[in-house]
Amino acid sequence: MPKMKTKKAAAKRFKITATGKLKHGVVGKRHRLSSHNAKYIRQNRGTKVASSADVARVMKKFLPYGL
Repeated sequence: MPKMKTKKAAAKRFKITATGKLKHGVVGKRHRLSSHNAKYIRQNRGTKVASSADVARVMKKFLPYGL
């Protein structure tokens, strides 16, 4: 059987932390920020850790060998 390929779009969007969790950028921060209040913008700064259900899907299909 041939090896699975890493999905390069997923490799650019996710990073794996030292403990094996999946880190991703926060959504909803590109445009139309005037409709959000300051609390929303402040709390969604930086990165977040993905949920366990998403981690299982991403790691199995998109990043089979990690990063």
